[in-house]
Amino acid sequence: MSSGSGPALAHRSVASIRSVPTQSQQTPSTPHTPPRTISSSYGSPSTIRADDDFVLIEIGSRFIRAGFAGDSLPKATLSCGPEQHRRVGDFRASQQPGALASDAWAAEHEVWRYDVRDIDLGLLRDKLDRVLRDAFTRYLLIDSRPRRIGLVLDPAVPVPLLSAVLDTLFNSFQTPMVSLMSSPTMSAVAAGVRSALVIDMGWAETVVTSVYEYREVKTTRTVRGGRFLLDKLYKLLHNLLGGDEFDEKGERVVSFDECEDILCRLMWCRASAFKTSQRQSTQLDTVEEQDESEAEASHPTGVADIPLKSTTPPSTLQVPFNKLADVCDDSFFDPSVSPSTFDDHELPVHLLVYHHLLQLPMDVRAVCMSRIIFMGGCSNVLGIRERIVDEVTSIVDRRGWAPVSGKGVDQLRNNLKLRKASIQRSSIASTATSESSGEDQDASRSESAMTEPSEDAIEAKIAQNRPVPHQLQGQLRVIHSLGAWTGASLLCQLKIPVMATVDRELWLQQGANGASRPSDVDIKAQQRQSSGLIRGSGGHHTNWTLGIWGSL
Repeated sequence: MSSGSGPALAHRSVASIRSVPTQSQQTPSTPHTPPRTISSSYGSPSTIRADDDFVLIEIGSRFIRAGFAGDSLPKATLSCGPEQHRRVGDFRASQQPGALASDAWAAEHEVWRYDVRDIDLGLLRDKLDRVLRDAFTRYLLIDSRPRRIGLVLDPAVPVPLLSAVLDTLFNSFQTPMVSLMSSPTMSAVAAGVRSALVIDMGWAETVVTSVYEYREVKTTRTVRGGRFLLDKLYKLLHNLLGGDEFDEKGERVVSFDECEDILCRLMWCRASAFKTSQRQSTQLDTVEEQDESEAEASHPTGVADIPLKSTTPPSTLQVPFNKLADVCDDSFFDPSVSPSTFDDHELPVHLLVYHHLLQLPMDVRAVCMSRIIFMGGCSNVLGIRERIVDEVTSIVDRRGWAPVSGKGVDQLRNNLKLRKASIQRSSIASTATSESSGEDQDASRSESAMTEPSEDAIEAKIAQNRPVPHQLQGQLRVIHSLGAWTGASLLCQLKIPVMATVDRELWLQQGANGASRPSDVDIKAQQRQSSGLIRGSGGHHTNWTLGIWGSL
């Protein structure tokens, strides 16, 4: 191709580079970046995410979980320990490993305690501010722009603690709106059910909550939780080590971290003496013939060698597995004591579940007992879920659902003459009522036959062949849940409005005293004004409520 066949290229002509471009030129002479007009449909997804960011925070006794709505798992799970309480420039943890782990026990590892008499609320606000800023900047990677926040909390959190959390979110993070969500209800949502019996075996206590149609019907609790189990385990380790419970400095012999590590790794619960007949093994157990010496060598000796670094001097402790199971039995079941000696706040877990189901209405009990959800860290102990279900099943088979118990009831059950007399009285009463009701039904049928038209034969045939949805009721069954945080994430992603929505301006003006009772708030008007969790900023409605948190 010859050079004179067309115009010279721009990068080969020196004159075109030095010349000043005019508007009549078709091709620009100077190199530049052409303007780009990007459509909104092809824009960066970060701009859309920045407008719809809804941060979810779940605060428990030991851990704080944070993430975005719509995710299946939280982005960060943070804890409050002695290492997080260090000042700037404190390098003792790197210079002397274990120096900070042995100088504090359970209180330094907790976010809060429900007993607010010994809690410094100012220190709690600073602690929450530090943990949440760490979660936002290091894990969520978001800036300081105000964002709407969903708060997942236990309904039993006292109002002073709730006020401290809301003050931190509104003042430190400039949150325009906070939505309060209940942990048991969110656990039921994460399991895909509308009704459930949520057994939360947490750190501070074990809470049993019955949720019926996304509403909490009843809540009972006991002090037998993770802290109670850890104290029992420490006493076992101290007895095996011997000596005093505290050293010369007034500190515990075994550190909190090592005791908790032993709890998470080795704690187990032995099976119940009662085995329900409904549970059947998938295959038969076979016995293989082998030498006795080989069998003894293959089976474990039943003793765990645990190296302890926090003791002075460091030592290796031999802990039998049977004693670990005894610790679990004494903490959650306590079989050595009769049930009548317990107070209401210290009932064993299986008795607490049985009494909770016994006090529910019959239709609520039938639905909830077939949808049992175990939550909390202590529910991960090996064999404890099966043990609780077996113990409750044994109590139901032995006592039934009779609310009255005692020696008189047992004598009535064992006396055949009294049972026959009561059966005869009930049969006579039922026949009398059936005869009277039968006459009324005949009269009503004759009147309805004169007024109502005849049924359609085709519709009746379709109704007979239509499959009836089977709903399991009246049986003890355990289902799996993804957790309260995941349920709240699903709820916010679907833009379902919650009842307890706190606006920043109203909170700064009125505080917790401005909250009305849930019955005094127009729920329909509040939902129309707020338009869900994601769209509005609270609606600036004058009547607002803290829901079940403010009615305590």
